[in-house]
Amino acid sequence: MGTVKLGESMEIKVEVIKKACSMAMKAHKYTEKQYLFDKIKSSSSEVVFSFAGSLSVHDWFDGGSFGDMEVDRRLFPSLKYVGLDEFGRVNEAFFKRFKAVLANPKFELEVKKAVDDRRKVVFTGHSSGGAIAILATVWFLEVNSRLPNFIEPLCLTFGSPLVGDRIINIALRREKWSRCFVNFVMRLDIVPRISLSPLSSIEHQLQRVLDYFNQNPQQPPADAPDFYETVVRNASSVANYAACKIMGSTNPLLETASSFIELSPYRPLGTYVFCTGTGKLVEISNADAVLQVLFYSSQLSTEEERVPVAQKSLRDHLNYENYLKECLRTPIVTSLFHLHQEANVDMDLNDLGLSERASLCLRAAEALEKQKLRNQNTIDGKQIDIEKYLGDLERYKSTCAHKAGYYDAFKSSDQNEDFQANVNRLQLAGIWDEIIEMLKRHELPDEFEGQKKWIRLGTRYRRIVEPLDIANYYRHLKNEDAGPYMGKGRPRRYKCTQKWREHAEKLPEEFPGSCFWAEVEELWIRSGSLGTRESILQMKTKAEKWIKEEEVGDDVLLENSTFMKLQRQHGLAS
Repeated sequence: MGTVKLGESMEIKVEVIKKACSMAMKAHKYTEKQYLFDKIKSSSSEVVFSFAGSLSVHDWFDGGSFGDMEVDRRLFPSLKYVGLDEFGRVNEAFFKRFKAVLANPKFELEVKKAVDDRRKVVFTGHSSGGAIAILATVWFLEVNSRLPNFIEPLCLTFGSPLVGDRIINIALRREKWSRCFVNFVMRLDIVPRISLSPLSSIEHQLQRVLDYFNQNPQQPPADAPDFYETVVRNASSVANYAACKIMGSTNPLLETASSFIELSPYRPLGTYVFCTGTGKLVEISNADAVLQVLFYSSQLSTEEERVPVAQKSLRDHLNYENYLKECLRTPIVTSLFHLHQEANVDMDLNDLGLSERASLCLRAAEALEKQKLRNQNTIDGKQIDIEKYLGDLERYKSTCAHKAGYYDAFKSSDQNEDFQANVNRLQLAGIWDEIIEMLKRHELPDEFEGQKKWIRLGTRYRRIVEPLDIANYYRHLKNEDAGPYMGKGRPRRYKCTQKWREHAEKLPEEFPGSCFWAEVEELWIRSGSLGTRESILQMKTKAEKWIKEEEVGDDVLLENSTFMKLQRQHGLAS
């Protein structure tokens, strides 16, 4: 039956899309079941899990204006901005429905059997069932992605509302999971835009819309035009704010406006395939561009369109199976990811009902993505300088071995080589602070924090240079004003690089070996306090472990090091 090609490297079997759509719609007829499970008869390699949507407002919004909550860190440890330790937010009502599915032991058993049988697992859902499918797919990836010979799942949604915020999308791209999510959206379907509205603006109308989806009468509710206009107006606020940010607006009024206008936190994730209504499919994998299309493709051209478009926005939500059946006879998907390469891009923009301003916003989204790649190239070019400075400091460290050690020599700083080591420390601090600031401003690709070369380099930097920062901190008595180094003194560049490694290697968050000397300094300060001896013994045990793991050097055990002096002071070393 052929395949549907998405982007440059992804193909999905047509029969899989059809089966997923069929099961997604079928799930609505079996609402007493949490999910449906089936195999694709013509294939031995895929199994499909489908989830029903809910027709109750309370299953769409649960508390607050937008019903969002921080992700469950136990279930979704990867859904965060790693270095900055910011966890993503998801729709609480959808999450509760997913947890109810997960609490069913039969679900986990059937998923595990599919994995053990080496089958490709496809999660699917229509309407809010798509939101459950998305969460199920993330859960599947969290549990199974590190297994040997892992087979990636596929999540196919049809008319799904938005589920999570920007950080969720960043995390999926960093983990290289984003390609597992494909969302089909009819051009005028209102449901994928609903999450952009606060509940207070649509609550009563939304329940009538959900009742319409359930009963499917000939005529949509009378207030459908008002509902449509409200949703599109809220989508406009979100899209325009996002467009200003994409285009680099520094107007202070932008931030002022966002402080008193409620803006939805939800953003698209994965790849979107828009069904134009003219038999075409248009694919976009840039989340910023998808958000703009969700707004601009729903705009009215004339006042006369108000009623028919609003009614069509509800009918289209129920028409995915029929529409895709026609489109997939000869599936051709146009990609808007590289707009300048598409000869027929104007035709595709017209098919989506996109204005000239919409085209500008899409090009700005693409330009931003390219700028992030250029920024990455600039940062990559600084690796040579980083390697040079680290090499110089490693040689400096080896020359200190015949003294009291690396840390104590730098803290004393009474030799010329100590001065040069400090220059190298400051040069490195400048480079790494620039990298962290670019991350904070979202100026680097979402994949950056997952790149092994930078995780390794960040770990090496932290282990070599942080002891020098600690020495500088206590040498200048900064602790007397700001308190212990581990309180407010530790720079973010070390926290970030530590978290990168912990996340990549699935390590627990704990006191890092690179901060060994900070603890030694605090023990020295409270040397006469109760319990200090026991704390020194604990540090001695940790030091032995860290030396084996190369977190700290064995120079900490040199006879004249501060650590050995501290031990002798308490009768713990000869």
